[in-house]
Amino acid sequence: MSNKSTNQDNQRAAISEKIKESQLVAIIRLPKQSEVSSVVACLVKGGVSTLEITSNTPGFCDEISQVREKHSDVLVGAGTIINKALAKQAIDAGAQFLVTPNTDKSVVKIAHKHGIPVLMGALTPTDIAKAIKYQADFIKVFPAGSLGVKYFKDLQGPFSNIPLMPVGGVNINNIKEWFAAGAIGVGVGNDLTQAASTKEEQEKLITRVKKYVAQLPKNNITTK
Repeated sequence: MSNKSTNQDNQRAAISEKIKESQLVAIIRLPKQSEVSSVVACLVKGGVSTLEITSNTPGFCDEISQVREKHSDVLVGAGTIINKALAKQAIDAGAQFLVTPNTDKSVVKIAHKHGIPVLMGALTPTDIAKAIKYQADFIKVFPAGSLGVKYFKDLQGPFSNIPLMPVGGVNINNIKEWFAAGAIGVGVGNDLTQAASTKEEQEKLITRVKKYVAQLPKNNITTK
């Protein structure tokens, strides 16, 4: 193995470890590019250390680059990466990990070539097995809420050693249930990343983010 390959593998492993430690990926999917920066600022102030900006957010590449410049201690990835072309755009913009809603081998190949981990979307056991075969770093069980916590827990039987992360249907009221069911982390979108234009909206969002962060197993805090 070349030194370049070793360095890429080490980088991917280090980023993957940070994602595991964070236990929460905040998913930013907004209709206006102008709304992104204020939401990112609120997330960071609230204690989020890993966030994802989806490819169907206008100007997502520019916003990823901005996060890398302004918040160097935060991991930022690109979401809704459904093909190789989007993966390349995201990597060129500085995305530190890629998230897909589907299982696509080409996304893993280009990501790993650049030392970047992939959270690959899968729902059924067959999907998950394919994602494992493609060497995805995490399995994003999506949309997890459609089949519920019990289904997610049942997946732990055949996939007990696989890092499963539920996305879709995770909220402040059930987040602890997902972790109790074996989640290595969770992804949360609209409930956590709503646009916040005014000072009042931003303060409310920061408070909400802090409540989410407090629910994470690593913090072991109960917020009423």
